[in-house]
This record gives sequence, C-alpha cells and structure tokens, in this order.
Amino acid sequence: MNIKPLADRVLIQPAAAEEKTVSGIIIPDSAKEKPLKGEVIAVGNGTKDEEMVLKQGDLVLYGKYAGTELELDGEKYLIMRQSDVLAVI
Repeated sequence: MNIKPLADRVLIQPAAAEEKTVSGIIIPDSAKEKPLKGEVIAVGNGTKDEEMVLKQGDLVLYGKYAGTELELDGEKYLIMRQSDVLAVI
C-alpha cells in the first residue's frame, strides 16, 4: 500500500455488503446498504492535540456518510478522520 494518511486520518477498507437476506432473497446492487464497518489499512501519526489510538488491522464501525471514497487498484477504500470512527470491534 503506497497511501499514507496524514495527521489524524485513517484509511479503511469497507466490509463487503450483504448479498442475501436471512430468508435467501438476493439483494440487487441498487438496494444494498453501504457497510458501516471495515478494517483499518493505514493510519496517520495523529496531531499534537489528538494522539492516534487506532492501529492497522483494527475492525471499526463508522457513520453512514463518513469519509471520502477512493478507488486504488480496483479496490474501494474510505479515508476519514479518526473522530469519524464510532467504535472498535
């Protein structure tokens, strides 16, 4: 990975969206909800006011509209501030 987030930002790879419901109904792409959890791929160094508490490999929950989407080598990622992360799983 050649992306290094700056300051208090983290790079997250979102978990895959659900393909089927419990009853076995297949969900089309247009109806799938964005996943709200993912894995931390890279972290910045933090700021002088806020130290970085997340680390690479953490599974996290984040807000529905948090972060900026980007695509690299065919993979989708989110980059967001550490404060946009709601919890570590």
